Amino acid sequence: MRMSSEKTSWPEVVGWPASAAVTQINSDRPDVSIEVVPAGTTVAPGYKANRVRVFFDAGDATGPVLYTPVVG
Repeated sequence: MRMSSEKTSWPEVVGWPASAAVTQINSDRPDVSIEVVPAGTTVAPGYKANRVRVFFDAGDATGPVLYTPVVG
């Protein structure tokens, strides 16, 4: 198995506004598609190596990220 130095998780963005998290993830991994999803939304299951989902608190005006975004 080939080891990769590409970043696959962003624990540092938890608590950030979702827009700032997207900017950071896009800077680190311009090759991935980022989905910004309100927490509690049902999402399709399955792993995609080129996707990162950012779950945020839609009830908060700043839209903070609630969970560590990860590739998949």
